[in-house]
Amino acid sequence: MSIKTTYSIKDLEHLSGIKAHTIRIWERRYNLFEPNRTDTNIRTYDQKTLQKLLNVVLLLENGYKISKISEIKESDLYSITRELQLKKHSSTYALDTLKLAMLNFDRVLFEQVYNQLLEKHDFREIFVNYFIPFLNEIGMLWVTKTISPAHEHFISNLIKQKLLTNIERVQHMPSQQKATWVLFLPLNEIHELGLMYIHFELLLKGYNSIYLGMSTPIENLLDLQSVYDDITFVSYFTVEPTEDKIQNYLAHLNEFILEPRNEKLHILGKNSEFISDKALNTSMIKHKTLKHFLEVIE
Repeated sequence: MSIKTTYSIKDLEHLSGIKAHTIRIWERRYNLFEPNRTDTNIRTYDQKTLQKLLNVVLLLENGYKISKISEIKESDLYSITRELQLKKHSSTYALDTLKLAMLNFDRVLFEQVYNQLLEKHDFREIFVNYFIPFLNEIGMLWVTKTISPAHEHFISNLIKQKLLTNIERVQHMPSQQKATWVLFLPLNEIHELGLMYIHFELLLKGYNSIYLGMSTPIENLLDLQSVYDDITFVSYFTVEPTEDKIQNYLAHLNEFILEPRNEKLHILGKNSEFISDKALNTSMIKHKTLKHFLEVIE
């Protein structure tokens, strides 16, 4: 199995949140890391160094000073951070370990982290407090080319499996609410984890939730309106529609779907920031975060 084993100092910055300048200072002043050098004298770092840096970050966030950390034997560093994780169940430790699982395409490590989290949290807490911040960070790592699409797809599919398992658990519960929710993604939009989680929450609360998923043409929503009265729609705009097309998309959706029956659409996702206030009307509600949307449906 081929995995990424060499990192640039910029990769370390993106993965740890520690500035490259600070990492260099720690190298010189405390001999914390020993980078390799290319023929052109560019620093490179191995997997062991990345693991050590992530452990250093955890200790810093728990009150240790860098001067004291530098005095800890490397053989003791993991055991100390592990003990901290067990005592406080550090979110930093869990997120950093998820990163390592992603970088190494390590399904077993992912399962270990998930099972540790389940010991103290239910699935809702894990998804909102751990998976969502992790997925947001993945987006940044992808933009900075620290990871490849293969890394994103690998870890996203593992999280998707957990979502499907929990959806299966609650979808047999009888609907206790009359309202019908229809969840869909625009054409060419494939980032569905956030929308899938909303489906889970709606089912859990007893709503009739219908999940259409990826790349749904607007015209297909008419099929749902022919069966159900008073639908509330939900969609996630992560990469589609793009900034130059989003206003026209909403205008078309409003004209053909929302306005004729006075129905509503809840919008989430990164690209929703491109929606101007003029494009929104009383039929459309934009949410900055998933947590905000969940508060609305409580």
